[in-house]
Amino acid sequence: MAGKIRVLVVDDSALVRQILAKGLAGDPRIEVVGTASDPYVARDMIVKHRPDVLTLDVEMPRMDGVEFLRRLMPQHPLPVLMVSALTENGKQITMEALEAGAIDFVTKPSADVARTLNEMIVELRGKVRAVARADVSHWKHKKAPPKPRQSTAALAESTDKVIAIGASTGGTEAIRRVLQRFPASMPGVVIVQHMPAGFTKMFADRLNQQCAMEVKEAAEGDRIMQGRALIAPGDYHMRVFRSGGMYRVKLDQEEKVCGHRPSVEVLMYSVAKYVGANAVGMILTGMGNDGSKGILALREAGGRTMAQDEASSVVFGMPKEAYATGGAEKLVPLDRIADEVIRLFTRNP
Repeated sequence: MAGKIRVLVVDDSALVRQILAKGLAGDPRIEVVGTASDPYVARDMIVKHRPDVLTLDVEMPRMDGVEFLRRLMPQHPLPVLMVSALTENGKQITMEALEAGAIDFVTKPSADVARTLNEMIVELRGKVRAVARADVSHWKHKKAPPKPRQSTAALAESTDKVIAIGASTGGTEAIRRVLQRFPASMPGVVIVQHMPAGFTKMFADRLNQQCAMEVKEAAEGDRIMQGRALIAPGDYHMRVFRSGGMYRVKLDQEEKVCGHRPSVEVLMYSVAKYVGANAVGMILTGMGNDGSKGILALREAGGRTMAQDEASSVVFGMPKEAYATGGAEKLVPLDRIADEVIRLFTRNP
């Protein structure tokens, strides 16, 4: 991107606007072109300043962030990062905002503000840089999500099969679009999405309402089974292991891997070890390289692998690295991934 990344900060708190603007401006690659106290002011400033990225408070008076996004994205689609509260209401609105067009979010500090505020600013800067190039023009022509498939008669017996998915920035929408195309008869799915504790359960619960498969936040010892998708809880690594004739998951809070807990790397290595050739692994949109070595181990163990292609990725970081290491066999557009996976599980494909 030529020149600095132009950012507009929207928050009803003057203090928060000042903190975010100052924090973002501390990065020489970012220019804060303005701040707005509510969506009505923001709308005019978007037209005037044409920012590259918008940071948007979740809970605001007059119009919350979700309603603003629903009005904004069809007219002026641009990359949006939500600034989220850790309250239950804040989490709920954040999930709705991600469905309405926001790419990702950062959470406001709730304790030890002096330390966590700096961490939040560093995280926000990184995400601003990552999403600045994102193509969100499809929100101008947003179509209703496809209805979940009720059955796929050609699917092979899938008792011993496992699908492993890893994603980060932009991944909530990507995961939703893949799972919504899976029928209830799909083999068990295990998912790592980089997301803070508390948000993963809400994410799983919303997907459970939208998909033919059962979707739930994983609990210790949960069985991986046909028709069920398990999402790693925020702040817990998730590993797959075999117990008798069944696959189950175990959770732990060991050290972060690739800077993350949960880590895609951890999940993929366990799938490679215990599932091997009976697994399909995929890396979706996201920053960094989490999962690139793990999915290579899975491919070397005989599993089938793929990664989301650049054109359909919000951030072509994790998929790029997965492909560059040789871990991902191919790059696949997001809207074709589900069909590609289903094809791998059909008899006589």
